[in-house]
Amino acid sequence: MDGVPRVPEQRYAGTSKSTGSSELPEATEIPAGLRFSVLGPVRAWRGDEPLTTGSPQQRALLAALLLREGRTATAAELIDALWGDEPPSQALAAVRTYASRLRKILDPGVLVSESGGYAIRSVSGDALDLAAAEALRSDAEKARGAGDLCKARELVSRALALWDGEPLANIPGPYAETQRARLEEWRLGLLESRLDMDLEQGCHAEAVSELTALTAAHPLRERLRELLMLALYRSGRQAEALAVYADTRRLLADELGVDPRHGLAELQQRILQADPALAEPSAPTAEPSASPLRPAQLPATVPDFTGRASFVTELRDILSSASSPDGEGQVMAVSAVAGIGGVGKTTLAVHVAHAARPSFPDGQLYVDLQGAGPRAAEPETVLGSFLRALGTADSAIPDSLEERSALYRSTLDGRRVLILLDNARDAAQVRPLLPGTEGCAALITGRVRMVDLVGAHLVDLDVMSPEEALQLFTKIVGAERVASEREAALDVVAACGFLPLAIRIAASRLAARRTWTVSVLAAKLADERRRLDELQAGDLAVKATFELGYGQLEPAQARAFRLLGLADGPDISLAAAAAVLDLPVESTEDLLESLVDTSLLESAAPGRYRYHDLVRLYARACAERDELPPEEREAAMSRLLDFYLATAARVYAIERPGDRTVDHLEATRHPGQEFTDDGTALDWLHAEAACILACVQQSLGAPTLRRAVDLLLAAKDLTESGASSLRYESATVAARDAAHAAGEARAEGRARVTLTQVLIASGRFEEASVEAATATALKEAADDPWLSANAPNEQGIIAICKNEHAEGEAYLLKAIEAFRDDGNRPGEASALCNLSRVLVSMGRAEPAIELVEQGMAIYDELGLTLRLANARYALGIALNYAGRQSDALEQLSEALKVFVENRQRLWEGTTHFRLAQVHLSSGRSAQAAQHAEQALATGCIGGDWMRANVLTLLGRSLDGLRQADRARACWREALSIHEAAGASEVADLRSLLSPPIAA
Repeated sequence: MDGVPRVPEQRYAGTSKSTGSSELPEATEIPAGLRFSVLGPVRAWRGDEPLTTGSPQQRALLAALLLREGRTATAAELIDALWGDEPPSQALAAVRTYASRLRKILDPGVLVSESGGYAIRSVSGDALDLAAAEALRSDAEKARGAGDLCKARELVSRALALWDGEPLANIPGPYAETQRARLEEWRLGLLESRLDMDLEQGCHAEAVSELTALTAAHPLRERLRELLMLALYRSGRQAEALAVYADTRRLLADELGVDPRHGLAELQQRILQADPALAEPSAPTAEPSASPLRPAQLPATVPDFTGRASFVTELRDILSSASSPDGEGQVMAVSAVAGIGGVGKTTLAVHVAHAARPSFPDGQLYVDLQGAGPRAAEPETVLGSFLRALGTADSAIPDSLEERSALYRSTLDGRRVLILLDNARDAAQVRPLLPGTEGCAALITGRVRMVDLVGAHLVDLDVMSPEEALQLFTKIVGAERVASEREAALDVVAACGFLPLAIRIAASRLAARRTWTVSVLAAKLADERRRLDELQAGDLAVKATFELGYGQLEPAQARAFRLLGLADGPDISLAAAAAVLDLPVESTEDLLESLVDTSLLESAAPGRYRYHDLVRLYARACAERDELPPEEREAAMSRLLDFYLATAARVYAIERPGDRTVDHLEATRHPGQEFTDDGTALDWLHAEAACILACVQQSLGAPTLRRAVDLLLAAKDLTESGASSLRYESATVAARDAAHAAGEARAEGRARVTLTQVLIASGRFEEASVEAATATALKEAADDPWLSANAPNEQGIIAICKNEHAEGEAYLLKAIEAFRDDGNRPGEASALCNLSRVLVSMGRAEPAIELVEQGMAIYDELGLTLRLANARYALGIALNYAGRQSDALEQLSEALKVFVENRQRLWEGTTHFRLAQVHLSSGRSAQAAQHAEQALATGCIGGDWMRANVLTLLGRSLDGLRQADRARACWREALSIHEAAGASEVADLRSLLSPPIAA
């Protein structure tokens, strides 16, 4: 088999002699369902039924025959394979006995005798796991040669999955020992190939964890060290990458008396020189697929696109120049189209983008940046969406804008992709979204002329010429109707200010009403009540145009149009819209679909609706003018807040049965949305995150302030998962400030406790202390059981993180008492688990274990799966400090499964950190380093503070693996983080760094 270590034709001292056995007919095909494995224990199956393959020596005979790929092995060769230089006196008889027994087990015709020896014939395809692995490896090489890296990686991964432990496990004899070593070497080669492809796809953070463990297991294997250096460098950890080289050089000198090979030394120099080529390629993929992801996100072009011929040619040529076939493309081609709202910027851009598609075979990206709205899209959010569309795994997407932008540019390098950035606010919003490499191009639309966008080709789009405007109007209305009333048609397009959006809506109204003539429409537009004189005044032209559609709505439609425009979220669900309108869902859907038909509303997805930003502004203007009595506007928004609060409270209650928090929330008149299962409830919360937080910030006035704050309490999973932490924090800060300004003690106290939780999760303990202390000071004025229990609980957690044990114990005892007074058993369990952490830090492991077990009993009784995972996490910490590492691993591993299932990413990473601690306590430095790397890649509760702690632990693990230089690199980075924060861990780190590196 080409590529796998071939079993050699062995030559033995003994002479082959005929056994005298009669020859059996050669099998031409192995019986259906018969399978063998050698990449692990030597086994055989018939279908799903395992076969008894006998004693170790008998299995050794089977393995020797399987590995010869159908070739005959003489009796003497088999004796030598099983016993080497010291065979027993009856070795030949034993071989015959083993062969006879195997022949009966394997069905007639499978094991054959010929020329005094034995063979297994026609074992092909996936009948033998080794043959299947080799076939996969061969296919992977072909796929990689063809440039299909995703498929190649998938095939190699499938080959590696066929290993089931040590090859030829427990098989005696020198032959098996030799083949075991060769198969293990081949597996490592496959693993290196797969890791190399991981790095080519940009999965650097994930690879670091695995490579750290592998280099510990195979310290002299330089290729693994080289891959680790590259993975660390691409993860932004240059000091550690260089430290790996130093560790390797010292190890090779000590163990073998040699220097690192040339490739490793060259990589070190390239890292020192910050060679830009080292950062490429880095195009992560979420999952292996048959071909690279090619996004095709362009909206459909309008079939009646009219005019703009010179602009279309100009822009298409500029964009195509970035992907010229002669390879002389520009560094990047950027065109920015500016103009007033409704002038047709998006329509033109989409049309041009479709025309330029052949020049960008690797895909097209599109986003509405919502620059004209009150909350423009954040560049980091857009980059996250783009990276996912290009195949990047969620776990590989960094948090900061700068890192996301860098990864985005690297991902686009070597590809020819067109990016359409629609409705941009300004150049600052756009810059992080530009590709920056040749072969790619960006087309931007916005109201502002982006003179400060360096290198951009600027286009100022004005209204249509009269001829173009009439052409567009005619295409929509029909040539026959316009031909007889040409003058009236010219009056219509002139009244629309030749603005494309106004013309399109006016013409669509006329096209939908066959009884109207063009003159009727012209007369309506001439009416002073339509304010036609303002049609040429920027956005007022769009407003006047929308008035045409709005004026034709039935009263119920008009009310829905006005009220739904009041909500600030990016879109709105059908259920939420029903709450706003105070109507049944079925009636609401009918109304919304009728608005979609009039083009005044868009269907974002099944069951979700949104306004164009300009239409939303118009809808709000209509609400200000027409909604009578005016209090109905406030009532509609109050109903929306009630809907979100009631539904979020239901999600909270599903996730935390028995938690009294939901009983302390403000009452709502809306019952909220029902859910069929836990997963659906959690899906709703994350899907509605942006709308929920927008509703909070929109509801901070006096009448709704308390409910807005309580909505944050009910939606706390948004920050614990790490998915919406920044937006959640922003809304919480706004709620705190609004409550303080209003003198609302209860709302302020709750907002400050909620903000404390956010700050703890991000590691900002000093800020958290201030918020928690202020919340505690408000406790008496607020007369709030929730605040009385949760404020000291959070203060206790802060004290744990700051190593203030006595204070932490006092706070948590108060919290436990307050939770008990309130009858909040899950809260009591949480505080008990937190108190156990304090006792652990004080060296009182056994009492700590007892406290956690009390908390677990409460959680278990209430069926709180996710909270029970938090208790298992705390128990794992206590068990580790008690010296019960095996029990600690069991508890933490169970907790990790639950956190992963519930999308609690930050808790997932923090649990990896605790698993690393347990492994290090047990002397398993390699496993500790691997879990520490996974914690770094995933992120942890505690932000930079916890990252520094993980780096410290990683350094200790690496030091145990004799990787002193890399360990010190980790400690130096941790020290810089802790010094900047003034953390108490500084002294320990300085102590770790004080010993000199051994020569």
